[in-house]
Amino acid sequence: MNLLTKQIRNKLPKLYETENKGWEAIAQVKYFSLQSDFRWYVTEFDGDDTMFGLVQGFDTELGYFSLKELQDIKFMGIPGIERDLSWKPKTLKEIKEELTNKGYA
Repeated sequence: MNLLTKQIRNKLPKLYETENKGWEAIAQVKYFSLQSDFRWYVTEFDGDDTMFGLVQGFDTELGYFSLKELQDIKFMGIPGIERDLSWKPKTLKEIKEELTNKGYA
């Protein structure tokens, strides 16, 4: 699966472009692990490798992560991270509220 299509790449703001929006920044894409409860909600991208957004893993927090590292994750030889094909962009605030309601945040 292509984790970052040209269409999504064009929608993602550059790093730091939305930092003044805080929790109103919009996650344009969501990735998830096939083997864990980890989720990555991307709001910004440097155009090369570094992404920024909300990460729901052991904790739920804002942070930077690597597209290449997501692409390199494998489970038994098959890609371990997928893009949520049904994802509709929403604010980080909305995502955090949903995660809190589900007991993740």
